[in-house]
Amino acid sequence: MRAPQKQSDFRHPVEPPFFAAPDQSALPPLLAAAVQTKLQASITTSESVRGGDVSTAFRCDLDDGSVVFVKTHADPPNHFFSTEAKSLEWLSEAGARVPKVLATSDDSPAHLVLGWVQSGRSTREGDADFGRMLAHLHQQSFPCFGRPDSRTTGSRGLPNAPSASWQDHYGQQRLLPLVSIGLQSESLPADTARRLRVAAESLDAFVGPAEPPSLLHGDLWAGNRIVDSSGRSWMIDPSSFGGHREFDLAMMRLFGGYGPDCFSAYQDEFPLAEGWEDRVLLHQLAPLAVHAIKFGAHYVGALNDALETLFARANLSH
Repeated sequence: MRAPQKQSDFRHPVEPPFFAAPDQSALPPLLAAAVQTKLQASITTSESVRGGDVSTAFRCDLDDGSVVFVKTHADPPNHFFSTEAKSLEWLSEAGARVPKVLATSDDSPAHLVLGWVQSGRSTREGDADFGRMLAHLHQQSFPCFGRPDSRTTGSRGLPNAPSASWQDHYGQQRLLPLVSIGLQSESLPADTARRLRVAAESLDAFVGPAEPPSLLHGDLWAGNRIVDSSGRSWMIDPSSFGGHREFDLAMMRLFGGYGPDCFSAYQDEFPLAEGWEDRVLLHQLAPLAVHAIKFGAHYVGALNDALETLFARANLSH
């Protein structure tokens, strides 16, 4: 059994997923018509832009001089875009900087229209500002672990029924569903799935002091932050639910992209409970499992490494 290596928790050797560059096709006619009707404006030009791994996205210039971001999905899960719109609404109400929702529909052609954010370069002060914004978000009360509307989130449709504790939610509605998905799709080796199940059923050995649910972004890797032309950070593509705030922070550390000023400012604003360093890998298990299921063997190895380290720290047999 390998000895724990704490430093690797913060510089995890995991590469972010690569999403192919979009083609340069214009907005499809039916989608263009739906967007123009919703916005009561004409689209003068459009071009495809990166939309992640499941959606297709476009930048559109309107005849009133404004610019919007349009995202669509050929076969979305139920409530796909309205759930994202609700997540953006929650984040905005809690004080987070997010694009304005201009229109949404779950009916064909399913779409989400947002205000355009012109990207720029990050700065140390901008990183610190983002850390403070996230700390403020996490201090806002949320009614439950999970979601009051119980809607699924993410590309794998993970459940979000209200839960009584973080252990219950993280085990029953994140790790165990991912075990089932991984086995059914044959994307997780049987031994990896077995050990992930053991972790899900042993969370009392890993979690820290109890905390009330925080409103989370839910998928806060660096690709879901935009730095605008003035250096301010915006949150995009949320999969929000009530959870332990260490989950967002662990996701931020998984692929890198956030500077030390961000984490220092967060800690100054809303200090984490003692021993948080040992729980980073715990909260990276779910995103690592998702990426192993979606993208393959490279992430399976990282997931196995994380499980090995966690079990060694807790002196658990597996």
